[in-house]
Amino acid sequence: MKKYVYLVTDRNRSCLHVGMSTDLIKTMSFYRQMPNLFFDSGQQLTRLVYFEELNSENSAVQRFNLISKFTRIQKDRMIRLVNPDWIDLTVGLDFEQILISGIQPVSTMARSFS
Repeated sequence: MKKYVYLVTDRNRSCLHVGMSTDLIKTMSFYRQMPNLFFDSGQQLTRLVYFEELNSENSAVQRFNLISKFTRIQKDRMIRLVNPDWIDLTVGLDFEQILISGIQPVSTMARSFS
């Protein structure tokens, strides 16, 4: 089963949180529904800015432990290598999930009604 190691941040990029999950979409949904569960209201971690997909739980735990020990500057550099504008990557995950689930695009659906 695939495991993900990820970094989430707030809108001001003041807080970075390292996490591990088997389902990023569900995890990010949880962060949005329960914004104040782990952090105060000023640090609503709603932006997924970095993630890695790993094939085994052991490798995911090792990577999680390594990234957790990184300094803030090291985490910033790691994020900027793959996501220089710090955009929320959840949008791409949502789109990928739509493609995998087989929902037809609007243009195809419109032709089927003709």
